[in-house]
Amino acid sequence: MNKNKILIELEIPLIEKSYDLYIPINKTIGTIKNLIEQSLVELTENSYIPKEDSNFYSKETGEIYDVNMIVRQTNLQNGSRIILV
Repeated sequence: MNKNKILIELEIPLIEKSYDLYIPINKTIGTIKNLIEQSLVELTENSYIPKEDSNFYSKETGEIYDVNMIVRQTNLQNGSRIILV
């Protein structure tokens, strides 16, 4: 397994979908959020519209992940469940 990535479960209530994704641990939360949102726009044929104030939240604790933090500096790990709101 690649030690530079972790497997997370991402839930997106707006489109009522959930995805298992590998995310790089050496990128910022904001960079990953932007890439995921761009992909969602394409996958949903523009029915997903990113909001400027969207964030990742821990499904377990409700904690908001700081967009400026690098993934490896957070408590995210394999199996983490997050929500994009």
